[in-house]
Amino acid sequence: MAKEYPFIPLSFSVKHEGEALLNAADQLQAEILQRRSCRDYSDRDIPEAVVKNLLQIAASAPSGANKQPWHFVAVRNPEIKARIREAAEAEEKLFYEERAPKEWLEDLAPLGTDWQKPFLTTAPWLLVVFKEIYGQDENGSKNKHYYVNESVGIASGFLIAAIHLLGLATLTHTPSPMNFLSEILERPSHQKPFLLLPLGYPAEDAQVPELRKKSFEEHSSIL
Repeated sequence: MAKEYPFIPLSFSVKHEGEALLNAADQLQAEILQRRSCRDYSDRDIPEAVVKNLLQIAASAPSGANKQPWHFVAVRNPEIKARIREAAEAEEKLFYEERAPKEWLEDLAPLGTDWQKPFLTTAPWLLVVFKEIYGQDENGSKNKHYYVNESVGIASGFLIAAIHLLGLATLTHTPSPMNFLSEILERPSHQKPFLLLPLGYPAEDAQVPELRKKSFEEHSSIL
């Protein structure tokens, strides 16, 4: 039987109570509700240390049996970004012109998206999230991972929220299929592309569609 983890005191401290808690919740909601998917980026640089901090936050997410079934690749090399854009646009062009059902294209039309993805080369960084379908030690032995999609989805949510709270912009980009990312970034076969996130400051003239989100009564229930 595997050894148990040692247990240590919880270091998390209570920051707000009572009215202060309500005020903090209101402020947090107001901040998070400003988050938008941005397609227009400045090429202004972001320090590598900031990117490392963001990925450490993402990697702190909970996961099934603490297997941490993810790997993050941060790309700022212009040549690699250009290769990713070329491959992504090739897949997206096929999607918009041949693969996508009519209903899907009709749903996308109000967003104004198409197969061209200039943000993949304009944004100073691309963050590529891979899911590990199983673990592998230094000797090549496999070990099972649990709730992989759920765990990697939570880590991605941590990352997106952290990017926004830092005052930066991102976009969830999922060209289908994404196998080209494994090839370009030379990832092992047990790591599969999950999500691609451009990271940067929004362009000064950046615009986003004015979307309607579901009301509380539509998306939640309290019993």
